[in-house]
This record gives sequence, C-alpha cells and structure tokens, in this order.
Amino acid sequence: MGDHEQNPLLEGLPLLADLPVLEGSSVLVRVDFNVPLRPCAGEAPTVVDDFRIRAALPTLEYLIERGAHVTACTHLGRPKGAPDERWELGPVRQELTQLAPQVELLENLRFDPGEERNDQAFVKKLVNGHDAYVNDAFGVSHRRHASVVGPPTLLPSAAGLLLQRELEALGRLLGTPTRPFVAVVGGAKVADKLGVLKALLHQVDALVVGGGMAFTFLAAAGHDVGGSMVDPDRIGECAELLGSGGRILLPTDIVALEPGADFGCDCVDGEVRTIGADIPEGWQGLDIGPETVTTYAREIASAGTVLWNGPMGVFEDSRFSAGTAGVARAVADCPGYTVVGGGDSAAAVDELDLTDRISFISTGGGASLELLEYGDLPGLSALRGAVNAPVAGHGARRDEPPR
Repeated sequence: MGDHEQNPLLEGLPLLADLPVLEGSSVLVRVDFNVPLRPCAGEAPTVVDDFRIRAALPTLEYLIERGAHVTACTHLGRPKGAPDERWELGPVRQELTQLAPQVELLENLRFDPGEERNDQAFVKKLVNGHDAYVNDAFGVSHRRHASVVGPPTLLPSAAGLLLQRELEALGRLLGTPTRPFVAVVGGAKVADKLGVLKALLHQVDALVVGGGMAFTFLAAAGHDVGGSMVDPDRIGECAELLGSGGRILLPTDIVALEPGADFGCDCVDGEVRTIGADIPEGWQGLDIGPETVTTYAREIASAGTVLWNGPMGVFEDSRFSAGTAGVARAVADCPGYTVVGGGDSAAAVDELDLTDRISFISTGGGASLELLEYGDLPGLSALRGAVNAPVAGHGARRDEPPR
C-alpha cells in the first residue's frame, strides 16, 4: 500500500489488498487476451504468442489462492458487435486452460454491441452473480467500454497486479525520470501520436522520430519525401512542433523502394536504395537508414531513461527491418531505465531475443501513450470511483482524453 503515496498514478486506486474477503467469492477479471492467432489448414486456429495470457497469471493465481472463483473476460479482434467465428475464444480458452485450469473464460465481449457502447444493461448482465471486479487489462484501460468502466460502479473493485506494474513503470516516466530522458516514437500514422508528441516534448530531453510518421515531419522541415506516407493535414502541426524549441531528431538518411514496387512480408521485387533525407519522386521511404540508426543509437546510449513506442520502418519486410532492429539493440544496450510499449516494438524486441534486457515491456501501446498524454485513463478513473477505493472519487487527470 506504500506505493499509493509514492506514485501519483496509484493514488486513490484500489489494489487487490483493498478487496473484501475473497474466500468463497466470485470475481470477474477483465483481462487483455487480444492475442495473435494463426489459422491452421483444416484445424482450429492456435495462439501464436501467449505473452498477454501469461502476464495475467499472477493476478489470477492471487485470487484463486485466496479461495475466489475467478471468471475472466476479454475482447479479441474487431467483430463489430456481433458473433464472428474468426474471433471466437476457443483457441484462447484452450491456452488458458493449460496455464490456469480453474479460471472460466467468457466469450468475446465484443460479440455484444453493448461492450463498445458502454451500455448499462450489458454492464449489469456482465457483473451478475459476481461479488467483486478486477481490472488487469491495461491495454484497454483507455477505452470507455462496458467491461472497463462499468463494473466499478456496481462492485467492489481493484487494479490487478499487471495493471499495478504498468502504472509503477510508467509512473517513473511521469514523475522524475533519470535524465537525460529520451523518447523514441515511430509507427505509421502521425495523427495518432501528435497529442502525445506535444505532451512528451515538455517532458523529454530529446524526441527521436522514426517510422511512417517521420515523413510528415520531414515534409514540414522542407524535405522532398517522394511517394512516402505523408499526412498533409498535419504538416502545419509538425512544423509547429519543430519550431517549438524542443530537441527533435529526424532521419538524415532513408531506405527507400522504387516507384510501383510492393512491400510486405513476402515481397522481394523492386530496387531498394539508401538515400538522404530528400527522396526522389515516386520512391517510398520505408525505413530509417544506417546513418540515422547510428545517430539514434548514440542518443539512446547516453540516456538515463528511454521510452520506445513504434517501429522505425516496415520491419515485417526484412529489407526494411534494420532500423527497428538497430533501435531495439540500442535500447537493450542502454544502461538506464528502459520502457518499450506497443505491440510492434515489443514483437521486435522478442524476435531479437532482447526481452530480458529491457527494464519493462508494456502490454499496451495506445494506453501507454494516452496515459503519458493525459496523466490518467478512463479505466483508472473508474476504479478510483469504486465504493472500496482508498480515496473515493479521486482522480489525477490533466485533461480529458477524446474517447
């Protein structure tokens, strides 16, 4: 309970120790088992990566060891509010049964339109027969969905151990991180991350930009970006960030693909060139170049704290994976406190067998960024309003996220 005072994100947040007596009770646990599935010819799909399932085990085991009957619930994919056999939880249930056979798993929450609408009738149906609720799904705690924000209004509630660990790790970034603090942000769409970039720029000593979003910044800086991904509606905002006085590092060389050629997992056609920050007409920039990797790695190596969210290029295509791999190795080599968030970044770290060399790997990419941007999440705010919360109704939100 001491962390309540040490970490502002945990202030007023009910933890597992704040739940009523668990012996003989029925507990509903919101988990994030949105795991990748691999279809098998003539057979049921199988779970490709069970990291998110294993990450929830400490909470499930805590509850079971104290005599609770545990029911887990999760979403999987985007079934659009109706049953869809592609997103049935059979493969996930089979995996969970091997790891925690005493835990019951409900069917995909998003099969009911009430989940994403936060319908109160669905909330009541969900909590019916349960005595307490635990949110251990950090990855969806930025959503105002029924299973995230509804149960704390009706049941004694708590943050699970995984959610608590996420907040302890990310709280170090929001508090007084060891300097220099370097944020490395990549991914495809600049529009999705402009808000957090603006927030981070006031917190970090250097903001390192890569991925598809870098080309809108390069365009804003006056470079020719050829046929690369650019969001013309965001060039002005990127220009404002570049002129804000904050230290922003952009690619100085690019790995690009000739006009008309395809890229992706199985693509091999088309000429690939490493060129400067100005890209010829029609050519697509798809990764940061070796000079940029060296610059970024040097910046990361000197950091006391590093946050990395988003790949540096189309790393699923081996021709454009060197940038992401180079940044992943640099983060792993950094002697400071390192946090990796986002599925693609975490996948890259895992593929390179670097997981054990990262201080903390977050299970939520979008949730991590929104927490850094707003200082709170709807799922956390809901828990603070639970009847058993240490400080009922307390919240630390800096601004209201647009969800």
